[in-house]
Amino acid sequence: MVAESTQAQVAELSEQELECGRRLAAAMFAMGKQQASIGARISKMGGFDRSAIVLLKNVVALGPTRSSALAAAVHSDPSTISRQVAALVRAGLVERQADQEDGRASLLAATPAGVALLEEQRRRMGTSLARVIQHWDPDDIDRFVELFERFVHDHERYLPTLINECARWARSEGES
Repeated sequence: MVAESTQAQVAELSEQELECGRRLAAAMFAMGKQQASIGARISKMGGFDRSAIVLLKNVVALGPTRSSALAAAVHSDPSTISRQVAALVRAGLVERQADQEDGRASLLAATPAGVALLEEQRRRMGTSLARVIQHWDPDDIDRFVELFERFVHDHERYLPTLINECARWARSEGES
């Protein structure tokens, strides 16, 4: 049944669209490997893994927030978030604050040290990426960034469906 549903969805796409999807998936996989290499190196040097930085970025973007909202924002389960947040709290990058609306709950908020760490990371990454494309034509850079930002926005909007489609495929691969 799952395979039939997936086949019907694939049939909605042209061969050219499917090929573009495959090329995009390959490019994203290659970029993911490169980002993982950077993350591993930063983790060894700074003591923070990529997932901790993702959480910190989301805490900053959301403002003071509950752990459950943070888990939903990063599409993760609360127990995983709890362990990762504990490490950020120990490092002084995130703090727990009393929730004024519910005294039983606490909110997670970035500390000044957490915000400073992210600002420094963004500055360094921005500088490095500018070097990667500095030989490009300025119009190409503008167009690429515009399209990439659009892709990231669309990808994020589609992410829950993407997760479900990929999880459905993984489950169907394990069935006999």
